[in-house]
Amino acid sequence: MLVPALRRFTLLLVVISVGTAAASAAIGLLLGGSVSRSIAIGFYLVGCFLLLGGFFFGNLGPVRPRRAEDAGDIFSLFQLGSRRLRWATREEQEDAINTSAVFLPLGFVLILLGVMSDSRHALF
Repeated sequence: MLVPALRRFTLLLVVISVGTAAASAAIGLLLGGSVSRSIAIGFYLVGCFLLLGGFFFGNLGPVRPRRAEDAGDIFSLFQLGSRRLRWATREEQEDAINTSAVFLPLGFVLILLGVMSDSRHALF
């Protein structure tokens, strides 16, 4: 069970990092900047975005807003003064935690790739 999960995570990491590097290099060339610096900034930005997404997905509470189809009509969402809330299902809570568990390591690895590919600062 752990090996297939690691394989999927590695595939996701490769796809995101190659896509980020390609898009960052293209934007850097269009703007006339250094390709290595553009790739580093792209890794930083996408990594930070994934860290923020993982943080917010992991902090979803057990209460969710009631959906329009649960409330009966679409206009119940716009009623002032009435808060229609429901408890999140077990699957929704597990999905939030699992999504956070994927986003956070991806963000950390992309930031590390940005640090390693940054041409302005030497690691050693």
